[in-house]
Amino acid sequence: MATRSGSAAGPRVFVLTGAGISAESGIPTFRGVNGLWNGWRIEEVASPRAFERDPLLVWRFYSERRAGARDKEPHAGHRALAELEAALGERMFLCTQNVDHLHERAGSRRVAHMHGRLFQSRCSQPRCTLEPFDDDRVYLERDSLPTCPRCGSLVRPHICWFGEVPFELERIEAALLACDLCLVVGTSGVVYPAAGFVEVAASKGARTVYIGPEEPGNSEAFDELVHGPASVRLPEVVAGLMR
Repeated sequence: MATRSGSAAGPRVFVLTGAGISAESGIPTFRGVNGLWNGWRIEEVASPRAFERDPLLVWRFYSERRAGARDKEPHAGHRALAELEAALGERMFLCTQNVDHLHERAGSRRVAHMHGRLFQSRCSQPRCTLEPFDDDRVYLERDSLPTCPRCGSLVRPHICWFGEVPFELERIEAALLACDLCLVVGTSGVVYPAAGFVEVAASKGARTVYIGPEEPGNSEAFDELVHGPASVRLPEVVAGLMR
């Protein structure tokens, strides 16, 4: 697979992964559950307003997601990206829309989680200085809801909710503008800003490739479409890059 020439040190690769890569490991997508959870629309349990109205409902939703993702294993596609990172080092930038920890479990060390991390929590008070912290507990009862050790406010999942700005956008944009190859894996291509990343990379001359079983909504923006499950096709693409 050709890329543009890149720097003297070698080409720079930007990778964006979406829900499709995690679905192969058994983590359902929002679309896969018809956008509903226990009769609630996802937007009604994944927003700041929802947390203000009923923090227990929100925590039950994310506790269920934690319990469901805890034992899921990365597949060959995740491992292939970890191998590519090991080979390219800082010349590879891995950005994911997913909140699970499958990339890390596969061995990736530098992952930009633009929508947050399922197994982290943070203070719900924006001005609080408490940093996000690792947290794999589940909270199913009102008296178990965690509070901040610094300010006493309720602790919330470290997730980018509907209506909030995704994380690390400046770093992501810089990596997009510098890349020679943009690989997009398992995304719907309709959720912004991520759906627009391919156009940013292409504007600077990067080659753009999509990998996934379904046609993305922004398919016309790619130089190449590689159809098939990420667990099969992604290792093939990575092997070609490694050669």
